Amino acid sequence: MKNLNFIILGMVLFGGQVFAQLKPVQYKDGSQILNGFKIAPVKSSTQKPGILILPAWKGIDNLSKDTADKLSKMGYYAFIADIYGEGNYPKDNNEAGNNAGFYKKNFEAYQKRISLALQQLIAAGANPDNIVVIGYCFGGTGALEAARGHLNVKGVVSFHGGLGKDDLRPTEPITAKVLVCHGADDPYESTEEILAFQKEMKDAKADWQMIYYSDAVHSFTNPESGNDNSKGAAYNEKAAKRSFEHFKLFLNEVLKK
Repeated sequence: MKNLNFIILGMVLFGGQVFAQLKPVQYKDGSQILNGFKIAPVKSSTQKPGILILPAWKGIDNLSKDTADKLSKMGYYAFIADIYGEGNYPKDNNEAGNNAGFYKKNFEAYQKRISLALQQLIAAGANPDNIVVIGYCFGGTGALEAARGHLNVKGVVSFHGGLGKDDLRPTEPITAKVLVCHGADDPYESTEEILAFQKEMKDAKADWQMIYYSDAVHSFTNPESGNDNSKGAAYNEKAAKRSFEHFKLFLNEVLKK
């Protein structure tokens, strides 16, 4: 019954939105069951480019599903990763913060979950040598970890993601191209952390870009974040549209189609 409910949710309704083309995929990390979603491109190409989507701190949501749907229509394979796994989905912000905090601290475990999701994207049909990882908020941190972990991806994109890493971690060369889309008024990223990230990218000799969006705070791509900037997280339609256009330019440069 649990799997049946999962299929119904995945293919019919999520928060009032219909995502009929998304297909649920159950996979594992050892004994931990993970529940992701895949979608094939409306029109595939011989290059079979793929995009791995890492959701925000509450797990798979409407934003990640809407993005997968858009990418399918643009000609990409897409897979939405389940980082937390069955039985560990947060019920509130406090649990989400604790879950996300664990993976930020235990970055190797985070990189492993990302790698497992990459395998599912490839199994769905994507070319293993033609992939980009993107993420929102906590998922944006994961996208950067994919680059830091030397996963086999062409590029990574962080939308309002956490930028920092432990100062004790060594900075290693980064070969994946990096795009960071950042709210200029995001209160959750300090100037010190931003400068440390930029220094990391320079020291890593990365091919990186960081674009700031005016009047945008955290979670500016998510329509479900409300519109009150004073809360620190809010939707900004202009920033969301601009960042998606910058994302598309990045894909056109990085991936073969």
